[in-house]
Amino acid sequence: MTKAPSSLQELRRRIYRKAKSETTHRFWGLFVHITKIETLEEAYRIAKGNGGAPGIDGQSFQDIESAGQAAFLAAVREELITGRYKPMPNRRVEIPKGNGKVRMLQIPCIRDRVVQGALKLILEAVFEADFCPNSYGFRPRRSPHRALAEVRRSVMRRMSTVIDVDLSRYFDTIRHSVLLDKIAKRIQDPQVMHLVKQVIQAGGKIGVPQGGPFSPLAGNIYLNEVDWFFDTIRRKTAEGGYEAVNYHRFADDVVITVSGHHTKRGWAERALQRLREQIAPLGVELNQEKTRVVNTLNGEAFGFLGFDLRRVRRQDRGGHFILMTPKKKARKAVKARVREIIARGGATPAQALVKRINATLAGWVNYFRVGNSSRAFSEVRDYVEMKVRTLLTRRKRRRKRSVGWRRWSNEYLYDVLGLYWDWKIQPLPGVGRGDVKMAGGQQDS
Repeated sequence: MTKAPSSLQELRRRIYRKAKSETTHRFWGLFVHITKIETLEEAYRIAKGNGGAPGIDGQSFQDIESAGQAAFLAAVREELITGRYKPMPNRRVEIPKGNGKVRMLQIPCIRDRVVQGALKLILEAVFEADFCPNSYGFRPRRSPHRALAEVRRSVMRRMSTVIDVDLSRYFDTIRHSVLLDKIAKRIQDPQVMHLVKQVIQAGGKIGVPQGGPFSPLAGNIYLNEVDWFFDTIRRKTAEGGYEAVNYHRFADDVVITVSGHHTKRGWAERALQRLREQIAPLGVELNQEKTRVVNTLNGEAFGFLGFDLRRVRRQDRGGHFILMTPKKKARKAVKARVREIIARGGATPAQALVKRINATLAGWVNYFRVGNSSRAFSEVRDYVEMKVRTLLTRRKRRRKRSVGWRRWSNEYLYDVLGLYWDWKIQPLPGVGRGDVKMAGGQQDS
């Protein structure tokens, strides 16, 4: 992976070390670092690497580079330095959810993505020093797989009662005044605070729009005190090296694990009440229908980061393990994406279509291969083979050439068309506790 320029990495490390050593220090003079051309270049590189559709102005990365990337970034820098910068409205995109509802994404134009990315690169170095170890989402050197490993560890260490938390429309309910106050505890640079205000208000009077680079950092800042509150409970209730309560958060996906010992009866309900009390002043609410308390000793499952997790007995050598299987919603989503690629394929050659399908499958498989996913992989693989064979048969019939289903052997699909084949399972590695050092320029896995 391409790294950020060494000078930017070193700057971020210096800011991080300062923030870590002086926990009440308020930073000033950061705006000049946000507007440095190397910071904007790195923000552009990350934005381009993440891909994404154009914003409301319709401008793509190809358009920018045809006209000149250097001139584009120079113009952005000039707007920031002179105070003429104003974000464009975000382009709203509805993403269907499994329950028939939709999730609203707000896509900034590339110019605004670059500005948000530069802002994040500098502010992340400050707030990463403040973040709690029990928060995993969108942070350097952290990943969903690490969060899953920590949750698995908690359940296997006697915390058999699990609170499966669902925050109701979390990003949409973030209050701007509260968020700005939290950021101002560490930042006293008026230009930076003005830029933050511009970014979050581009999506409306309340909430932080999902779809921009700054939103995940804002979401972590907003809940950081809640994270530390539960970490204090974890430390106070630990007995003989075993925790009685633990808390794990990845963005707005939260799981609280509680000891199943009879002396801890009622603790799960108390932990849930403490969570309600902590998030109420923030304007955040629980989804009462989806938030539930699960007893894993009874074989009940809970969801986290696209997996269903369940405690089951080993068949071969006794004991128990945590069975992690891809959620039905995740399997349906990847099938829907494959259908969409084929439906929109038109007259695109089969090999080109397969390449697009492969890109979707590779990302999905790499994420879910750490679970007990063999059955899910077989289901999705069989589905993809069926859809590709159906496409090929339909195209042959259009040419008045009747060709049976058996014509399209596995050898043809995989050796000739190059259909994705790496469906191997890999064990989820265990992860120990410990703080994470700041790594300049490193992105989430």
